Amino acid sequence: QVQLVESGGGLVQAGGSLRLSCAASGRTYSNFIMGWFRQAPGKEREFVASIWWSTGTTRYADSVKGRFTISRGDVRATVTLQMNDLKPEDTATYYCAGGHQVLRGDKSSSWGQGTQVTVSS
Repeated sequence: QVQLVESGGGLVQAGGSLRLSCAASGRTYSNFIMGWFRQAPGKEREFVASIWWSTGTTRYADSVKGRFTISRGDVRATVTLQMNDLKPEDTATYYCAGGHQVLRGDKSSSWGQGTQVTVSS
């Protein structure tokens, strides 16, 4: 079982930036993927970005391409999500997720506790 702990988030005005971090502990293998999902009130959880820890290969949701950057940290199994040019529609609870070979938005992945991001207009 993998445990995930998030940090970061908060309140920012539209056009501002925030950074989220996530650290995984437990047993991870070379095909470990880490990423972020988000869920706004009344909406389903949606994929934001992911990164293969071993290769650095990234994937983004169309809604955040060009604004968000996911990257590996210096310490194994840590990732950051740099969020620039934030918009009110980015407001949500952001969840760090981890999985092996595939990263799904369901219980097959490991999840952090969630961190709130609020963007004011």
